[in-house]
Amino acid sequence: MPLVNPLDPSHSPETAELAKFFNETLGFCPNSILTMQHRPAISKAFINLNKAVMANEGRVTSALKRMIAWVSSNATGCRYCQAHAIRAAERYGAEQKQLDNIWEYRTHDAFSEAERAALDFSLAASQVPNTVDSKIKERLHTYWNDGEIVEMLGVISLFGYLNRWNDSMGTNIEEGAVESGNQYLGKYGWEKGKHDGSVY
Repeated sequence: MPLVNPLDPSHSPETAELAKFFNETLGFCPNSILTMQHRPAISKAFINLNKAVMANEGRVTSALKRMIAWVSSNATGCRYCQAHAIRAAERYGAEQKQLDNIWEYRTHDAFSEAERAALDFSLAASQVPNTVDSKIKERLHTYWNDGEIVEMLGVISLFGYLNRWNDSMGTNIEEGAVESGNQYLGKYGWEKGKHDGSVY
């Protein structure tokens, strides 16, 4: 069981209306949101932040944003968010070769140098202690403008919150996320871990 059980989707009508966003992103409302609605102000604020962060105002595609989220979640070890991020990357049009080889983004020809710079930024920014340095900065500015870098760090920071939330909460993972995790990450050892509902 998770640390705190999610509430029914109908508990907060405002949250339910905002959460329609996730039907596009994931195909379901995540249990993390249903748990946040124990304090509806948190669930509503989080969904609105999520929508703002994932809005595309430059060349950072929806698919790349979700791959940035995956790298960040992989760095922190949150299996719940790893599966959600790879599922969303698939739903937002990431190339099959990228989905199949996300672990090898630094060397696989499915990834451009601009994408590698963005994903390396995600890895460095997600580590504790943080390892963003002048080399990361220089590479980022070779390919991306200031606004695009802000979008990327918005994704990394959003998933920093989600990684802490879901790993501490032991959020039960949804079947759709399990399918994507097994399909794209299972060969690298991905499993539900504490998110299978039996740990707490």
